[in-house]
Amino acid sequence: MGVDGRKQTFDILQKNINKTDKTIWFHCASLGEYEQGLPVFEKLRQEYSQYKIILSFFSPSGYEIRKNTKVADLVVYLPLDTKSNAKRFIDIVHPEFTVFVKYDIWANLLLELKNQNRRAILISAVFRKNQIYFKGYGNLQKSALFAFEHIFVQDENSKTLLNNINYNSVKVSGDTRYDRVSNQLNQDNKLDFISEFKGNSTCIVIGSSWEEDEALLIPYINDNASESLKFIIAPHEVNTSHINAISSKLTPVTVLFSEKEGKNLEDYNVFIIDTIGLLTKIYSDADIAYVGGAMGKTGLHNILEPAVFGAPLIIGKNYKKFPEAFAMIEKAGVISVEDKTGLKTILNSLITSHQLRDSLGKKNAAFIKENKGAVVQIMNHIRI
Repeated sequence: MGVDGRKQTFDILQKNINKTDKTIWFHCASLGEYEQGLPVFEKLRQEYSQYKIILSFFSPSGYEIRKNTKVADLVVYLPLDTKSNAKRFIDIVHPEFTVFVKYDIWANLLLELKNQNRRAILISAVFRKNQIYFKGYGNLQKSALFAFEHIFVQDENSKTLLNNINYNSVKVSGDTRYDRVSNQLNQDNKLDFISEFKGNSTCIVIGSSWEEDEALLIPYINDNASESLKFIIAPHEVNTSHINAISSKLTPVTVLFSEKEGKNLEDYNVFIIDTIGLLTKIYSDADIAYVGGAMGKTGLHNILEPAVFGAPLIIGKNYKKFPEAFAMIEKAGVISVEDKTGLKTILNSLITSHQLRDSLGKKNAAFIKENKGAVVQIMNHIRI
C-alpha cells in the first residue's frame, strides 16, 4: 500500500495546493505518532483555520486509518527521502510552519526546509545515546536536527543528549499523549454492547495484545473466566487467522464483536474485539487492564489510555524504551510481569482486593493529570 500510495503523492499535492495557499505541514511516522500529535494539530487547526493543512504519513497503518481526518485538508504518504523528492515536496507544499512528531526525522526533507528558511519544530521527542545523532559517523542526521528551530522533548535525558551536541533550543515539555488521553474524559465513552457483556462482573481488558502476551494470558483466562470474572481481548492484529488462533485456544464461552448481533452478550465470559477503533472507549469499563507489546519485542502500546480512566495496569517485561512505563511503575499503578507465574500472582491479588485495584487505579489517574500540559507549552511557542 505504501509503495503505491507514494506514487500518487505529488499528483495529489499539485492538484490541491496553489502557490498562493498558506500551508502548515504535519508529519507523523504512523498512527501512534498521529495520536501523539493530535492535540497540537487540533489547536493549530482551530487557531489557524485560514491555513491549508497537509498531513503526511510514512506508514500505511497511519495513512489508511486517518486518511479522512478532519484536522487536515490533505493526507498523503511521505515520498522517499531523496534530495530531488525533498525539493519537489517542499516546493509544492511551501509550508509556513512544519510539525514533526517524536522521531521520524528525514534528513533531506529537513535540510530542504532549512535551505528555504522554513520554520519547523519537533514535538514529544525522545532521544537515546545509542542513536546515530550522537555518533561520530552521524553528521548528516545530526545536521537535520539543527533544521528544527525548537525541539520539545519528553525527558531531561533527551535534553542533555541534545545539549551535548550543542543543540540548545530545546525544552522539556513532556508527552503530548497525556493531553490527548485527558481529552478522552470529556467524551461519551459508553458502549452499550460492552455494558451488556460486563454486567456486574469484574472485567479485565486486554488491549493491543500480541502472541507473546496471549501465550501468558490465555491459560489464565481458561482457568478463571466466569460469570463474575470476564475478559475482553482487543488484539493488535485483527486478521482472521489471528482471531481464529486466539479463539481456538479459549475454552470459556466466547463471542466475537463481528458475530455479536442477536446474541445475549451477558451469557458470554470472553469477548474478542475483532475490529479496530474501539479500544480507547472499552478501557473506560476496565476494572483491570493489561496492555500488550512488552512481553515480546514489538514495543509496548499506549498505557496512558487505560490509566486516564483509573484502571490498574499490567504490562510485560520489555519496557525499557518507554519512559512513561518507567515513571508509572515507580510512581503510579503500573506493574510489570515476567512470566505466567508473575501474571497469575498479580491478577489474583487485584481480583480479590477491590482496595488494591482502587488504590493503583487512582494513582494512574492522578499521574496522567499531573503530567498533562505539553500542548500549552508548544502552542505558546508557535506564532505563525
